[in-house]
Amino acid sequence: MEDSLSELASNIEGSQLVVPCTELDKTLPFFLKELGFRLDQIFPADNPSVAVVSGYGATLRLTRGAQGEPGTLRLLYNDPSAFPGNSETLTAPNGMRIEFIEAHPPLVMPPTKHQFMVRKLTDSDPWVIGRAGMQYRDLVPDRLGGSMIASHIRVPVKGPVPDNVHFHIVGFQMIYCYRGWVRLVYEDQGEPFILAAGDCVLQPPQIRHRVLESSGTLEVIEIGCPAEHITTLDHDMDLPTGRLDPDKDFHGQIFCRHEVADAIWEPWRIAGFEARDTGIGKATAGVASVKVVRPANASDGPAETPWTSLDGDIYFCFVLEGSLTLEGEGHELRNLKMGDAFVIPPHLKTRLSNCSADMELLEVTLPAEFKTTVHD
Repeated sequence: MEDSLSELASNIEGSQLVVPCTELDKTLPFFLKELGFRLDQIFPADNPSVAVVSGYGATLRLTRGAQGEPGTLRLLYNDPSAFPGNSETLTAPNGMRIEFIEAHPPLVMPPTKHQFMVRKLTDSDPWVIGRAGMQYRDLVPDRLGGSMIASHIRVPVKGPVPDNVHFHIVGFQMIYCYRGWVRLVYEDQGEPFILAAGDCVLQPPQIRHRVLESSGTLEVIEIGCPAEHITTLDHDMDLPTGRLDPDKDFHGQIFCRHEVADAIWEPWRIAGFEARDTGIGKATAGVASVKVVRPANASDGPAETPWTSLDGDIYFCFVLEGSLTLEGEGHELRNLKMGDAFVIPPHLKTRLSNCSADMELLEVTLPAEFKTTVHD
């Protein structure tokens, strides 16, 4: 069956969308004069019942007596003042709705709806199949009002990943390799490379990239802002591009790759803990920060923090290893272990206690810089 479909596809010259049209004599001038389509075919000559028009990448077969609804046609514009009559919708004589949509709308970051949220691995919904056959687990179900999406993603099958060159229209996006490894390639960043467990990459807005291969035990944590963003396939670019430009600007950000093997551990913002900075704060010009945090003195027994509060917008953590207790003022104690995640809203007093010696947290904050207040 696949072979026959392949042979069929190789023999197809073009495509037409059949559109019902009761009054062709009124509908055809609308598409030609009002919308700027061109006439390709019309017949029969003495009493036309079919007219084929094309424009803007679409071919419509206006057919008198055809079955079905006329549907909706979207025309993408660059200049907001250019659509007819300063109206964003028109109705053709045959009833087809014409929508004028901005081709490249500005990225909108919804205001964050803050909450204290804990997402435990044992309480999560079933994994769902997403893009390129990858399995997704939602770490922030309500997505803080649409301001962010946090996903635990796994690719259980070893070998090539059925991915295509694509890019995302986002404000911020990062990938942390949690288990296994994945081979990736990015626009103007050289040859494909292996992202191993503990490594992290920043995917700047609209950088073309592709997932090539999975170890078969692959798990990653992906954070994106805003939650709903467009993924676009690029059918024209081949990766690698053959160019190396590590400082290339992608909408104010540069590509960043952090390798755990080269990590430097330094004191964290709270005493008794240390962190490795992935460099994402600098690469995003302060949009976001990504760090991995652990107790500084594992031999001293379970670690804990004082009560603190933050004034940043988004504070997200994923428990990579070990266990801890999360305390929030006015909330019940939450005993967490690897695979669990939590979000802390601004100004809520919290503290971490009973942190095991092997505890590691993936800490993602927006913006990168914020104030930590220690409370007695």
